[in-house]
Amino acid sequence: QVQLVESGGGLVQAGDSLALSCTASGRTLSNYAMGWFRQAPGKDREFVASISRFGTTKYYAISLKGRFTISRDNAKNTVSLQMNSLKPEDTAGYYCAATTSFNSDAGRLPQSYNYWGQGTQVTVSS
Repeated sequence: QVQLVESGGGLVQAGDSLALSCTASGRTLSNYAMGWFRQAPGKDREFVASISRFGTTKYYAISLKGRFTISRDNAKNTVSLQMNSLKPEDTAGYYCAATTSFNSDAGRLPQSYNYWGQGTQVTVSS
């Protein structure tokens, strides 16, 4: 079983950048494809980005592509999410998740993942 811990959230202004990290322990990260999701109060959990086990394939929510970048460093057991040009509507709890393999959904659905972190809050002020 893998444990996931997110970090890097905080309060920023619109237009700022922020980098989130997800650190895995318990199992080697390369065993898992990874995803980032976010959830704002009163809303469903929303897909942000996903990355294959060795980083060769990446998927993004269409609305976020170009501003957000997912990457991973298996040697450091970390997955990162670089967020640029942040907007108030990006305010949410951000969660990383792990799965042994993607289904046909390319990791876009929360139910594809077996393991979740506790989340880190990102608040973007206008």
